[in-house]
Amino acid sequence: MEFLLASGIGFVTACAVYLMLRGRTFTVVLGLSMLGYAVNVFIFAMGRLWSNAQPILQGNGPVADPLPQALVLTAIVIGFATTGFVIELALRSRHESGSDHVDGHEPGQAAGQTVDEARGGQA
Repeated sequence: MEFLLASGIGFVTACAVYLMLRGRTFTVVLGLSMLGYAVNVFIFAMGRLWSNAQPILQGNGPVADPLPQALVLTAIVIGFATTGFVIELALRSRHESGSDHVDGHEPGQAAGQTVDEARGGQA
């Protein structure tokens, strides 16, 4: 089971890195979100899954560690806010540059040239 979980986290991380290395902003945002999910599952898995353990210390017996759950819950909220901010930055970049490429221009376009000028239109 540990190998399966580690392989799943590794696969999601590899997919996230692949998406982040793409040239379009949507795939970069999707890759960042997937990487956040992989990190959350990794943190949650490091806290171990306890069965029949008290969440608060009451007498003798095993006690579940609430810290990984608290960290993951906080990371989900922060990741959601960060994803919203990055999407807004990507939309603003698309509006300003006219392209959704990460570097701001299409592959066949010069660095200082707008999309309309590259297509043969007037600026």
